[in-house]
Amino acid sequence: MFETARKASLALGFALLALPAALAHADPPGGSAFLAQVRQATAAYRNINVAAQAGWVGRDPFCVSGPDRGAMGIHVANPALISGNQPKVSEPQILIYEPQADGSMVLVGVEYVVIADAWDAAHPQGPAPSVGGQFMLKFPAPNMFDMPSIYVLHAWAWRNNPAGNFAMWNRNVTCQKQQLPTFS
Repeated sequence: MFETARKASLALGFALLALPAALAHADPPGGSAFLAQVRQATAAYRNINVAAQAGWVGRDPFCVSGPDRGAMGIHVANPALISGNQPKVSEPQILIYEPQADGSMVLVGVEYVVIADAWDAAHPQGPAPSVGGQFMLKFPAPNMFDMPSIYVLHAWAWRNNPAGNFAMWNRNVTCQKQQLPTFS
């Protein structure tokens, strides 16, 4: 009897250990009201041409990746939404796309951006801005984004992220399929 119980406990333990790995490849992530709201607000922009027609623009065509942390993807912003004001879950300032081998783009997440100087002037005692209960991270200038000081928050609404739904980098996003221009 004890041997049967021990085997059952071991089997359950191994199954629970395998669960995070299995969930890491689910696409898109679920279970979060925040992410469901983001998906609802950005569903039309799964087609990058619809986003372009709605005023979203890419600052540069290059996919952002890290050598050991995964990637962020190609950032496409709506400049009219970027300010020092409190962001809304349903109005992300940046859409994040993963380039595909055929040249198409797949929407994988969003990014919220607040201009830090404007926010800090209006909130000298803090706190940092937040979106849907998630505090934003401050990047002082100069920064890798070549922007003034900003607060940012990534939300991986369309691609599961093993590091968490709000982590900056995503190992399930890659820039390896981006077609680079050829120079002669």
